[in-house]
Amino acid sequence: MPTQNCDPLPSAALNTEIQGVLWDMDGTLLDTEPYWMAAEAALVAEFGGRWSEDQAMALVGNALPDAAAALQRAGVRLPEREIIDRLTAEVLAGVRRHVDWRPGALELLEALHRANIPCGLVTMSEEPLAALVLQQLPHPYFRFRVTGDMVSRGKPHPDPYLLGLEMLGRCVADLEPPRVIGLEDSAPGIASAAASGITAVLIPHIAPVPDSASWHRVGSLEELDPGTLGTLVSAGART
Repeated sequence: MPTQNCDPLPSAALNTEIQGVLWDMDGTLLDTEPYWMAAEAALVAEFGGRWSEDQAMALVGNALPDAAAALQRAGVRLPEREIIDRLTAEVLAGVRRHVDWRPGALELLEALHRANIPCGLVTMSEEPLAALVLQQLPHPYFRFRVTGDMVSRGKPHPDPYLLGLEMLGRCVADLEPPRVIGLEDSAPGIASAAASGITAVLIPHIAPVPDSASWHRVGSLEELDPGTLGTLVSAGART
């Protein structure tokens, strides 16, 4: 995995409220969920099993080892590593064919870039897929990335976002977690972000996520800009 550097930003360059934004990838930055679901269903069918929509929805946002375990329970007689590799290969092929950015994602990235607010990626996908996705962006918006193969405990545990905060702290002095935004679309993801102490913002997509006082909910990334994100940081957790 390539070394990731985050050059320090002068404090004057930062938004007065927001010190950084940590983005989930699958389902938040771009819509890869149909690729994952198709790959899961095909793999279960290959081994003569059955795979329901409810089972697929239950995996949205989860760490890949957890997904592999669920597929094994559904009858896929392969080791965890091979399941992860086969699923990832199918999603890589899908992203190479077409990237479906979530509404407002590119516009928000550009607005944050213009406001000198650093962004990091926090995804349960592994390095090859994250690298391919970031190569498709029109600008290198992300200063660093945390991938599923970098943590021993994935979402919904806070570990991925805690590592994201550690990496963000290399380019932002005196980092305060509540002044960092986490953008997520799934129940495991938003729970992970909230548990890390950052300001968690849910943009629900394909799977239902309950309301909670631990996070904010918005309908679309199109509703967000540096100003509205700053307001959410100032407001703290939703009550």
